Amino acid sequence: METISNDVREKDRRLGDILRGMGRVLVAFSGGVDSTFVLKRAQQELGDAVLAVTAASETFPTREFDAAVKLAEDFGVRLHKTEVKELENANFVANNPDRCYHCKTGLYTHLRDIAAELGYPFILDGSNVDDLGDYRPGLQAKNEQGVRSVLQEAGLTKDEIRALSKELGLPTWNKPSFACLSSRIPYGTKIERWKIDQLDEGEAFLAELGFYQVRVRHHDKIARIEVMPDEMLKVIELSDRIHEKFKSLGFQYVTLDLQGYRTGSMNEVLSAATKAAGTAAGSAAGV
Repeated sequence: METISNDVREKDRRLGDILRGMGRVLVAFSGGVDSTFVLKRAQQELGDAVLAVTAASETFPTREFDAAVKLAEDFGVRLHKTEVKELENANFVANNPDRCYHCKTGLYTHLRDIAAELGYPFILDGSNVDDLGDYRPGLQAKNEQGVRSVLQEAGLTKDEIRALSKELGLPTWNKPSFACLSSRIPYGTKIERWKIDQLDEGEAFLAELGFYQVRVRHHDKIARIEVMPDEMLKVIELSDRIHEKFKSLGFQYVTLDLQGYRTGSMNEVLSAATKAAGTAAGSAAGV
C-alpha cells in the first residue's frame, strides 16, 4: 500500500468536516473515480442521509450507467435512477464551445428538482482540483445552480483521490478517466446519435483488446485514436483488426494520434481567450 502523506490526510479530514456540516446530501453519481469517492465518504460521514442519483444519458454508454447502479447498490446507499436527454437540447446538439455548459445546466436543474422534492439541501458533484486547470464551461453551470464540489473545497487532486480510494478498497481507484462521448466530436460539428454510437462501439472494442485509457475522436470519415504512449506499439501490432472493425463502423480512415491520450484534446483548437474565459467562469466559486 502506498504511503499517504499527512497533507493528504489533512485534506481528507477537511472533506469529512465539510460533509458533516451539510447533514443531508444528494450525490450526482456517475460511477467514476471522483463521484465514487465522494459517495463513499459521504456515506461514512452521514450514513443514511445520503442519496445517490444516477442518470441514464444518450451520450454515456449503457454499461457505464449499469456499473454505477451496481456500485451504489453494493454500497447499500439509497439510489434514485433518472434520465436526461441531451439530444433534445438544440444548444447542446449545435456543439459550440459552450456545449458542456448547456448539458450541465440541464442536468443540474433536473437534480435540483429531485433534491427539492426529496428533501436534500445540498447537491454534490465529483469535480476535483485538477478540473480547474482546463477549459470546462460546465463548471460555470455548476456554480450557477449551487452545486457543491467538495473535493475542490477540500483541495484534493485526482492522484490523491485515487490513493485514498485505493486505501478504502474502492474498485474504481484505478478506473480509467471517462467523459461523455460528445467530447470526442469537434466543436461546430453537430452531435448526432449515430456518431455517438460509432464512438461507443469503437472505444468498447479497443477496451476489449486490452487498452487501458483510450479515446476515439470523430472527424467525419476519420477516426483518430488516442492511447497511452506505452500502448502505441500495441495499436500497430493489432492494426489489421482495428482497421477492419472501424471500417465496419463506417470510418474510411483510421489514424493513431502520435501525441497519445490527453484530456481535452478537442480544446486544443480553441483560442487562448476562449479557454481563459471558460476556466475563469468555472473557477468563480474558488477552491
